[in-house]
Amino acid sequence: MSAELPVVPTPYAGRRLRFWEQLALSAFWFGTNFLWGAMLIVVVPHQVPRLAADQTALVMGLILGAGAIVPMLVPLLVGPLSDRCASPYGRRRPYIAVGTLINILGLTAMYAAYGSKSVLVYALAYLLVQFGNNIATAPYSGLIPDLVPDGQRGIASGWMAVMSQVGTLAGGVATGLLLDSNANPTGDSFLAYTAIAAALIGSAALTVFGLRETPLPFKPPRLDVRRYLGSLWIDPRRHPDFAWVWITRALVMLGFYAPLPYLQSYLRDVVGVTNPEAEVPKLMALILIGSSLTGVLGGALSERVGRKPIIYVASTVIGAMALLFPFCRSIEQTLIVGVVFGLGYGAYISVDWALGTDVLPNKADAAKDMAVWHIAMTAPQTIGNPLAGWLLVQFGIGHIVASDGTRLEVYSRTGHSVLFAFAGGCFFLAAILLRNVKGAR
Repeated sequence: MSAELPVVPTPYAGRRLRFWEQLALSAFWFGTNFLWGAMLIVVVPHQVPRLAADQTALVMGLILGAGAIVPMLVPLLVGPLSDRCASPYGRRRPYIAVGTLINILGLTAMYAAYGSKSVLVYALAYLLVQFGNNIATAPYSGLIPDLVPDGQRGIASGWMAVMSQVGTLAGGVATGLLLDSNANPTGDSFLAYTAIAAALIGSAALTVFGLRETPLPFKPPRLDVRRYLGSLWIDPRRHPDFAWVWITRALVMLGFYAPLPYLQSYLRDVVGVTNPEAEVPKLMALILIGSSLTGVLGGALSERVGRKPIIYVASTVIGAMALLFPFCRSIEQTLIVGVVFGLGYGAYISVDWALGTDVLPNKADAAKDMAVWHIAMTAPQTIGNPLAGWLLVQFGIGHIVASDGTRLEVYSRTGHSVLFAFAGGCFFLAAILLRNVKGAR
């Protein structure tokens, strides 16, 4: 596949990226993580219990799990199409613009579906949000290998980590405040959805208009579907480092995303918080502030000491903190554990992305290979979200009436403990398996 595609030189070759160029390069990470910080931490966990009061865990697991199938499939098609895009505006930026517009349509449909109390339409609209977002992010993932000169990827990966964490933080905090039952007793979500749309549009504009791409010198041959499908298989015998980094990333993402949609119920059922919609953003704020502190530092430090030592330490830290969460009996204890977790997670994310770009099989097929790499983040959500819902249900369900009169499911302390133990085991196993990566330090 790569023989058909020229290696396009970066317009930033021969010099270091300036501050504003790094900002533009990483801006869309802010917008897309604002979206998912809002969706996964606040909006969906807040709205699904009010749409499906008697089967909340299972319905939420199915919606989020089915939604994760889209980012498994769409990048595999959109990535190679962007590799072949002969637009004078570059290969990646046109897709970012179109995908963002589709994303906004999906958000509009979700808002309307929640207002009409239709679970099916809500789920379909969520799939449309995933579809549009992945049309944008699959080509966007190719921008670091496309544009960042060698020797600066660790720093660029650190910027990516910071913008990702800040975006997730901003999305969770903003929508949490806007949906707080005390501040918003009517439960109207118009302002929450508007904030998400504004973050997506603003960040996409900064990336699209703030960067330069070198267009392809000629239009490549049309995509041969059979050859392309064959090329998706990256033989682990020929590229063992890529395979092991993929596996370890998948394990970390499985451990991270499985309990994430159930943080509100964890704070309510285990810690005893009476208003979890307001407290989850505070927990995520401290986690993500900690991760932002170690994001750029971890990426820069990895240029000196190597990627693997930092990932070993980071994976061990987040694994230990995952095991501690079920023992927290106050919001203050939970916040302290969250800060330490965030410090480890930020270091992991910044260096993990750099390590992934280091072991890519073919630079000319960067977007296609990064799409395969991206599956390591999305496939675990397909498994982890339904699995988490199933685990919680197995250890007992109760019901309470919320302050707005909604009947909500509650889960046992044991169920949450098993869920966090599963997450911690994934983090520890990822650290152990990373030693199989031999061609990167």
